[in-house]
Amino acid sequence: MQKIKKGDKVVVLAGKDKGRTGEVLSVLPKEDKAVVRGVNQVRRHQKQTQSQEGGIITKEAPIHLSNLAIADPKDGKPTRVGFRVEGDKKVRFAKRSGEVING
Repeated sequence: MQKIKKGDKVVVLAGKDKGRTGEVLSVLPKEDKAVVRGVNQVRRHQKQTQSQEGGIITKEAPIHLSNLAIADPKDGKPTRVGFRVEGDKKVRFAKRSGEVING
């Protein structure tokens, strides 16, 4: 089980977007990176195709997982993630508040 998953609310800890929050759109475990909505946006030149228009488009680039922290479900501040077994399921919980992270 991974600490950061698709759909999690995360806070950026370092870089040009430090302090911003967003939702994880995808995780790239082999590269230890994640794509977060509205964070680490880059501008790319797009060649025109039959289905897509050309021009300069803005899209999210992957950001390293070490620069991200899960937002605490209680107050939205960055927290570390722990694991514990509840019943017969392994769940993630916020170390800051002890609350279970759903997802």
